[in-house]
Amino acid sequence: MFERLSRSWQLVKASASVLRADKALMLFPVMSSLATLLVLATFALPVFALKLFDHGFNVVGALVGFAFYFCQYAVIVFFNSALVGAATIRLEGGDPTVSDGLRIARSKALPILGYAAIAATVGMVLRAIQERAGFVGRLVSGALGVAWTLASFLVVPVLVTRDIGPVDAVKESALLLKKTWGENLIGQGGVGLLFGLLFFALVLLGGAAIIAVATTGNGVLTGLVVAIVIIAMLLAALIQAALSGIYSAALYR
Repeated sequence: MFERLSRSWQLVKASASVLRADKALMLFPVMSSLATLLVLATFALPVFALKLFDHGFNVVGALVGFAFYFCQYAVIVFFNSALVGAATIRLEGGDPTVSDGLRIARSKALPILGYAAIAATVGMVLRAIQERAGFVGRLVSGALGVAWTLASFLVVPVLVTRDIGPVDAVKESALLLKKTWGENLIGQGGVGLLFGLLFFALVLLGGAAIIAVATTGNGVLTGLVVAIVIIAMLLAALIQAALSGIYSAALYR
């Protein structure tokens, strides 16, 4: 266990070093977020306009839901692949650009779409279990969701570095979990805990600052403080997303 802790800490430090050396890697989570918002808007507008779910979850709703999951996963996996590709170049001593990462992701477009279809299917199944089986279904869905997240954590690095299909990538990622489960849990859990505490501190300190400034009656200053707090939280979220992608590349190597 101590060996796994030490190895996880070394991987986290290596990932942080990569991000410090190449802050442009944070552009990939930015592009991913903007693209997912665009996908959400694209689906949300017709769903509400046509009232597709006013009469419950029907066949049309299921098809729309699957299409939404598929598009969201395709976008997320594409930009994660670009991030992992660029991070891998950096870990190997190269000097990647944003264009390099996007080029790598484009070269893996078909496997990415295949994996997006698999992930969308899993997401739909978990959602169905959660909605149809009540409290027990939520527990089962949550447990299966955690298992799927762990088993598929290294799918993107596998897809990026290997010339294999999405099904084989999922299988290899699951097999690698047996060797890397400790580093996976410790590293990801540690990063998640660190940023969770950071977000908590930002909420407390930011909330206190906003209340303190609001009591002065200065609307401009209050708006400025609110903007600073929001920007700080968004920046922390981007750093966490970038660090997670880099860590997956480091762990796979």
